[in-house]
Amino acid sequence: MSVETKWTFDEQYVKEFSEQREEPEWLTEERLTAFRLIEKLELPKPEKTKITKWNFTEFKHQGTEAGTVSSLSDLHTDVQKLINVTEEDQNLLVVRDGKPLYYSLSSEAKEKGVIFTDIATAAKEHSDLLKKYFMGEAVKVDENKLTALHTAFLSGGAFIYVPKNVQLEKPLQAVYFQEDPEAGLFNHVVLATEDNSDVTYLENYVSFNSEQESAANIIAEVYAGPASKVSFGAVDHLEKGVTTYVNRRGVAQKDARIDWALGQMNDGNTLSDNTTILRGDGSYSDVKSVSIGRGTQAQDFWTQIIHFGKHSDGQILTHGVMKDSARAIFNGISKIEHGATKSNGVQTERVLMLSEKARGDANPILLIDEDDVTAGHAASVGRIDPLQMFYLMSRGLSRLEAERLIIHGFLQPVVAELPIQAVKDRLTEVIERKVY
Repeated sequence: MSVETKWTFDEQYVKEFSEQREEPEWLTEERLTAFRLIEKLELPKPEKTKITKWNFTEFKHQGTEAGTVSSLSDLHTDVQKLINVTEEDQNLLVVRDGKPLYYSLSSEAKEKGVIFTDIATAAKEHSDLLKKYFMGEAVKVDENKLTALHTAFLSGGAFIYVPKNVQLEKPLQAVYFQEDPEAGLFNHVVLATEDNSDVTYLENYVSFNSEQESAANIIAEVYAGPASKVSFGAVDHLEKGVTTYVNRRGVAQKDARIDWALGQMNDGNTLSDNTTILRGDGSYSDVKSVSIGRGTQAQDFWTQIIHFGKHSDGQILTHGVMKDSARAIFNGISKIEHGATKSNGVQTERVLMLSEKARGDANPILLIDEDDVTAGHAASVGRIDPLQMFYLMSRGLSRLEAERLIIHGFLQPVVAELPIQAVKDRLTEVIERKVY
């Protein structure tokens, strides 16, 4: 399906949609500006992946009718598998087809002044604060056709704000799910921390329906203030018919840290951009991501850490498993700008091939504009090590059991980083289903 389609939406629709949500004038203007840019801007141009015929523009904008539930037991059974249904005092946001369905904020978060709410509520109740960060340094509206499309049609998402000197013990969790198989997911997440704060956020994207075509256009912006720490986890599992563009980016100030743990398990074509800007001296980022490709899906993953601050440190670990006729490109970029002395950038990309027709490309890239730094990379693409198989099978395991054990161990670096046991269990289940 080509992206050159006749629009079923116009500028008036975008304006009325914003007004119906009672959004502030600045957000309405952002939407309208973005809408005017859509036809002028080009799609991103990932290397070795042709996306011009991917479906980014055919979707139903508004899905399931609005409504909320008051009890966790009333949520979709597959959503319940992702959360701790026995815990009442938790930080949880559930969004269905772009509309908030369930929300709870722990007593700890309330007492410490933490803001954790859906994006529509944030636009009305925290307008000035949201405006400060929305489409800021991390992501620009006019970067490409997809960022403009996202800004014009965003509907779901979350806003998280952690005040100065707040260390939040309990994680924040958001579940975004597609119930209407034709509804597009246009989610925007803004996570901002002030000085010396600490927060863990985990998001899940899921659909339970079919191979009907729709689009997911997702952007997350993370702004880590000086000496703060953000742990950002995500598990994406959208069905075969959903074409996904997901853009997760962060900016770390002096001595700040942003850690990413990303399980990208979509069954449809996926274009993923994960970029961290180490703006301040002593800033740090650790990125761990895993993906499984199957069927005929095509995926392109771009993981990048850009160093501006002195003594900054960026670590990238990417593991992929490809089977059937799936193909994926894994690009890892460590970029050290002039002036970022004493910085360190290390990356590793590894891809396991489970079938003859599967294809995975691992491309580690070092872009160094400063002399006094350290940097390194490693990459491998290949089949399961026969010596590992021989060792395990010599201990009594069947070939299937040995292969399963090796693959789970291969993907464990990300699974182990997820802070909620229910999500770990669900990801393990997805891995089993996708591989076997």
